[in-house]
Amino acid sequence: MSDIAAQFNQASKDVLSLPETPDDKTRLKLYALYKQATEGDVSGPKPGFFDFVGLAKYDAWGKLAGTSQEEAMKKYIALVKKLVG
Repeated sequence: MSDIAAQFNQASKDVLSLPETPDDKTRLKLYALYKQATEGDVSGPKPGFFDFVGLAKYDAWGKLAGTSQEEAMKKYIALVKKLVG
């Protein structure tokens, strides 16, 4: 396992024990970066108009299209470190 992957795995564990819940915008960013890092570009059908949460998640992930999985991991790690303090 590469060093980045090990740091990413640790960050994904650390995010579960944050001292306080991040705001919605930050949570969406965490979600999108995690999905991009683990699955790559957005896939699957776009949620319906009335699925507000699903649509927000899909759109946030879609904005990262073209970002490499390694780059997404690095950004996720940096964001979690910032949140942990």
